[in-house]
Amino acid sequence: MEPVQMRWNGWGGHDDALATNEPAWRWLAQAFAMPALLATPPRELSDSAMPPSRLSDTLRQKFAAMLGPSRIQQSDYERARHAAGRGLSDLLRLRSGDLSGAPDAVLYPRTEAEVSALLIFCAEADIAVTPFGGGTGEISCARGSHAASVALNLSGLSRVTSIDQVSGLAQAEAGITGPDLERQLGTRGMMLGHRPDQFDFSSLGGWIAQPSAGQEAARYGGVADWLAGIRVATPQGLLTPSGLPDLCHLMLGSRGTLGVITSATIRIRARPEMEEHRAYLFPDFASGLAVMREVQRTALPHAVLRLSDDGHTRLLRALQQAGQEPGLRARLFDVYLSVRRFDGTAARLTAGFAGNEKDVASARKRFAHLAKRLGAIALGADDQWPGRRFAAGRQRDTLLDRAVGMDRLDVWASWTKLPSLYVNVRAALKQAMRSHAPRSGAHGLVLCEVGPASADGATLTFTWLYPRQLDNGLNQAESIRRMALSAAQTGSGTDTLAREALIGVKCALDPRGILNPGVTIP
Repeated sequence: MEPVQMRWNGWGGHDDALATNEPAWRWLAQAFAMPALLATPPRELSDSAMPPSRLSDTLRQKFAAMLGPSRIQQSDYERARHAAGRGLSDLLRLRSGDLSGAPDAVLYPRTEAEVSALLIFCAEADIAVTPFGGGTGEISCARGSHAASVALNLSGLSRVTSIDQVSGLAQAEAGITGPDLERQLGTRGMMLGHRPDQFDFSSLGGWIAQPSAGQEAARYGGVADWLAGIRVATPQGLLTPSGLPDLCHLMLGSRGTLGVITSATIRIRARPEMEEHRAYLFPDFASGLAVMREVQRTALPHAVLRLSDDGHTRLLRALQQAGQEPGLRARLFDVYLSVRRFDGTAARLTAGFAGNEKDVASARKRFAHLAKRLGAIALGADDQWPGRRFAAGRQRDTLLDRAVGMDRLDVWASWTKLPSLYVNVRAALKQAMRSHAPRSGAHGLVLCEVGPASADGATLTFTWLYPRQLDNGLNQAESIRRMALSAAQTGSGTDTLAREALIGVKCALDPRGILNPGVTIP
């Protein structure tokens, strides 16, 4: 799927199928206990107040000498597009016309040398710098006490520069997005060992620099499994793995406060001859988790395992059926599920198998036997899974246009702690959405997907949807997220001593504090 052009106040193109599906909106309104979901279009850029640029002509000429005039952008559109990240709170600010975080200019370097030179110069000139890869991380172009602020758009660093098929390693520039990384590796018959379920715009550098809640930074998204090395530009110069062996661990979850990741060495593998995805329905969430743990314990070959809890399963089914008259086959299937005592607690699991035809058939047969033993029903091929991986961004824009908020949180947990963490975070989210509902009795929906998994644990992705308070939407969104983060803290976050060490590293690498000054050290 080709990524679409990012909007200045959103992700990109809309999910048109959802936007025009009025039965789906009626179903959502009923699920929220709301009378209706009203149209809430964003404010136009022409109606938003853009602060004047504080970049002097002298500084602009310096940047032009380093990059060329065409790679320094100061139009209202470019400054607005880089004024914030694409988290829910950021989107609500942008949609309301709040452009107070707009940088004074947007710079487009194309090489590591240019990034390094820009950081050294900005430190000397006291200019705040905000790295902007895919825009999906924490972004704050706050000038603070600095003379000016610039956004460093890394989309020009978007190439796979080398592939070592024998060693299973590739080097790629940090601004490359997920879909483009897969495409470039695919032309050489290779693929990334990790299969991140990220948005279209998320970049390789963003996967490394953006932390996740309630887990060790080294566990985020399985980064430790596929990251072999990185190169980082700082105001003090370039850092490489040979110069700092623990550089990878240092930069994981650093939010762009310690340096700008320019490239990464990643572990890759050969693309399989074929890959297929199958869907299974389990009586409950616990049965699906048991299968995922058993797959890891027995090392059953698989390419993908993603388990949707009952909330996610019900929503997907409801949206698929909205506005459609159920046919005879669908009605018979519902009767069959009822007889088998599959009710509202059912959980859906997508399993992918890759290899040659014989390997795929063998792995599929073994998995089907295991799933059946734990009470699952085989639903058949799941050809829609690859498209669902990158759909969330467009869905969020479409939902916001109808007064619906959508946010998400990734949390890694060990198999022992995962069930209680799931219960605690889901309960906290349900309570938070009820407490901040736009009307008495209204509430939200909590969805959870588990995967990727490893021998010792798995990542839980919580997604929550709720009716927005139109007059207090920002506070509502931030309050709900705070409660989710609080419930997700499992004691594995950065401790005080480690944080003090990171502050010391920050002082050494960025003594004038120009890197992402509006974002705190994790």
